[in-house]
Amino acid sequence: MHYLSTRGYAASTDSSVQFSEILLGGLAPDGGLYLPKAYPQVTSEELNAWRSLSYADLAFEVLRKFATDIPEADLKAITAKTYTAEVYKNARKDESAQAITPLRTLEEKNGKKLVLQALSNGPTLAFKDMAMQLLGNLFEYALAKNNAELNIFGATSGDTGSAAEYAMRGKKGIRVFMLSPHKKMSAFQTAQMFSLQDPNIFNIAVDGVFDDCQDMVKAVSNDLEFKNRQKIGTVNSINWARVVAQVVYYFRGYLAATTSNDQQVSFTVPSGNFGNICAGHIARMMGLPIAQLVVATNENDVLDEFFRTGIYRVRKSAETYHTTSPSMDISKASNFERFVYDLLDGDTARVKALFKKVETEGGFDLSGASGSDGDEFNKIAQFGFASGKSVHADRLQTIRRVEKEYGITVDTHTADGIKVALEHLQDNVTMIVLETALPAKFNETIQEALGRDAERPSGFENIESLPQRFEVMGTDVATMKAFIVQHTGL
Repeated sequence: MHYLSTRGYAASTDSSVQFSEILLGGLAPDGGLYLPKAYPQVTSEELNAWRSLSYADLAFEVLRKFATDIPEADLKAITAKTYTAEVYKNARKDESAQAITPLRTLEEKNGKKLVLQALSNGPTLAFKDMAMQLLGNLFEYALAKNNAELNIFGATSGDTGSAAEYAMRGKKGIRVFMLSPHKKMSAFQTAQMFSLQDPNIFNIAVDGVFDDCQDMVKAVSNDLEFKNRQKIGTVNSINWARVVAQVVYYFRGYLAATTSNDQQVSFTVPSGNFGNICAGHIARMMGLPIAQLVVATNENDVLDEFFRTGIYRVRKSAETYHTTSPSMDISKASNFERFVYDLLDGDTARVKALFKKVETEGGFDLSGASGSDGDEFNKIAQFGFASGKSVHADRLQTIRRVEKEYGITVDTHTADGIKVALEHLQDNVTMIVLETALPAKFNETIQEALGRDAERPSGFENIESLPQRFEVMGTDVATMKAFIVQHTGL
């Protein structure tokens, strides 16, 4: 399996970029994002064979299609080590940890079915663990083979940071430098990250919003000389391996919700950076029978606006709302470029021009209107995309409804997903909502909605009271680079 950049790197050269070569990095040298030259296809026979597999074995089968340069025995050992009931032990009392991502039917009536897929049973209680635990083991494997080091430089709006740090803590040859927006995460999210005392973990609270943090990561990644000298890698969803790891649970959700391959399902995905639902898009491009991929946004609705109008208009920091579903407080969706590449039929020159326009003019227009940048909006339905928006009042109402009608408590982002999913139910097509996190991570809003605390898994009872270690910094990239140099000694 060979890879190219959405902006053309390796597309017209003799160089063959393979999975292991892009595993430890983020952006391609031209600033684009890596994609396979062609999506591997899944046959009906394979889907039938995969129905009886464990999650670890299913992960191996999906990953082997993309990581063809890793010996299969090694890859199988890595997935077996990653996806265990011991690692994913925080299942609700009525769920089996062995299932890793169990499904729960919330509603089934009048030919419509609403299902929740649990993705938050990992060590940090968020769906990011599904990919990050694998990434940690892949990184350790690759570094050990080459006796190398890696300095991970990433940004988080809440859950990526803790998932990365818990996956990388204590890993030989790995340091983590994680940026987060200062005082814009929940108290639980903040404590999960900042309470870690491991010497290879560095938390930097940035005076700004998530998009400022993400811009700094991209600026460092685009400085190729600095990136290479300091051995910089990334775990943000621009990392291809992380996206591939997320593809697996779409296959698991489909196989668990259906009995034959002539059935379709839809997925509703709470979305900010477009990484999670991009994995669903890839699964669909591989042949998974997905009817719709429904993007659920919060008040920061740049993606909903695009899928309704064809206009992609990023917001400035001052226009980005701080909400009660903070992991989606993002106004520049970095993974969106991968979908646009497919929407434009792989025209790398146009992709490069459009995302240059994002940087210079704040967006682009594919609506087909006079003076627009293209008319590809009329093709979006071919890819199964739809969208919707949820705000704070919707969030509270949905949390209360789910508690009353279905007997479970959901977090704020999952509530956004359920609200939007209910607006897109179709006859005889199961709608699967991807759970984002356990409600304990957003206890302030659970208290507001239900008048009580969210239940906490064992070991997290007093996390907010633990000592915290972090640095507060501005958005100056040169200062950030100096901090990295100071703590790597490279």
